[in-house]
Amino acid sequence: MKNFSHLFSLLIIALLILTPALLPAETPHHDEAVATHATEEHHDTDHHAAPHVDGGHLSIIWAIPFIGILLSIAVFPLVSPHFWHHHFGKIAAFWAILLIIPFLIVQGFSVTLYELLHVGLLEYIPFIVLLLALFTVSGGIRVTGRLQGSPLVNTGIILLGTILASWMGTTGAAMLLIRPLIRANKWRKKNVHVIVFFIFLVANIGGSLTPLGDPPLFLGFLKGVDFFWTTTNMFIPMVVAVLILLALFFIIDSFFYNQEKMPEELKMEAGDEKLGLEGKINLLLLLGVIGSVLLSGFWRPGISFTVYHVDVELQNLTRDLLLLALTVTSWKITDMKVRTANEYSWFPIVEVGKLFAGIFVTIIPAIAILKAGTEGALSAVISSVSDGAGNPVNYMYFWATGILSSFLDNAPTYLVFFNTAGGDAISLMTTYQNTLLAISTGAVFMGANTYIGNAPNFMVKSISEEAGINMPSFFGYIIKYSLPILIPIFIIISLIFF
Repeated sequence: MKNFSHLFSLLIIALLILTPALLPAETPHHDEAVATHATEEHHDTDHHAAPHVDGGHLSIIWAIPFIGILLSIAVFPLVSPHFWHHHFGKIAAFWAILLIIPFLIVQGFSVTLYELLHVGLLEYIPFIVLLLALFTVSGGIRVTGRLQGSPLVNTGIILLGTILASWMGTTGAAMLLIRPLIRANKWRKKNVHVIVFFIFLVANIGGSLTPLGDPPLFLGFLKGVDFFWTTTNMFIPMVVAVLILLALFFIIDSFFYNQEKMPEELKMEAGDEKLGLEGKINLLLLLGVIGSVLLSGFWRPGISFTVYHVDVELQNLTRDLLLLALTVTSWKITDMKVRTANEYSWFPIVEVGKLFAGIFVTIIPAIAILKAGTEGALSAVISSVSDGAGNPVNYMYFWATGILSSFLDNAPTYLVFFNTAGGDAISLMTTYQNTLLAISTGAVFMGANTYIGNAPNFMVKSISEEAGINMPSFFGYIIKYSLPILIPIFIIISLIFF
């Protein structure tokens, strides 16, 4: 409760402090289409007028703090787990400060303030507020009855989560089902692979079919991609990847399951307690979370508030306040016995909140360099996605978007390559639909390559470790699971579709 109070208070204080400084921007009195277009033009003008960093003038050395925080996440839990457990927030702050101080000296106060406010108001606060809401609401839902962690049951839970992920988001589906999956397999000595395949499918690939599924697709929707374009175009690639992974999981899980038998007392307990749900009211709150996210996509009042050149749109501010209200409501009305039975604690969300605060700050130069395109230090990456005649090379769009999404935030990475491909949604949905498919699939699928590729990955890892499951390290996850399992599947996807 103490950690929750601190985290929630910080979020509220941040919003309240900023509110008096918010100045409403003029709203054009035109029809809806013209108003939306005018708002976009206003944002572009503001962006050019703002003292933002020019990625074309940054060397790759500016990415050192970002690389440092990634290495810290990878190395410290291995070499000094006790130190990491108690000081990960300080380590994340160290790398953030290591970027901010040189940034202040070289770029100046105005640019530094703008970039920090931009990433804080438009990316980090919405990110952590949504995670907090989903974490709190889903933590108030408990599946009763003891499921036996057999290959068939595990495959069924992962398949259900994969289906749900496109409609309630990868984070929502992952937070809803990870605890029942952990309880079902807690008696097994070999259970890490169950969580890893859950991350592959529920926390990533399952979110392929709608803009609700994964943040990159939601950004595409905001840029004009039809809501159901992803449903029709990404369905077959998703089915191919899902079928291969589920079949492979069933084989691996059957092999380990046959090596150990469920204790007789657990079998008796499993038969005594019927399956059911506790905390059902949170299902309605979960619909409220989904509705709040949809609201920010469909409702365009054309009103924004400016905080030092950063436009905070009314629909996004409304969404975040609704999500905070749903979080408090869930906490207040859910019987604490349900959360206790779920082994609920605030540590996973606190860990994600602190680490990703450092990641979002240190990632600023890397994203700026990418946005500079052929003028930036990563020009070779941008140039590789087109041939000599300027035509898109779709398999390179798939791999470039995917690999960068594995280590950078997959939402802005998607946007960079969306704009590199022309940035016109109509053209990309028709003439260059395979290019848009490559960008979308790369961003969503390859978020599974690392713990930081997509937000729920790290959350699932943290919850699993809290439950006593010895999850692989950052590099262990990549070397033992991503490289031998995912990369061959992505090669197949690339050969078939791109």
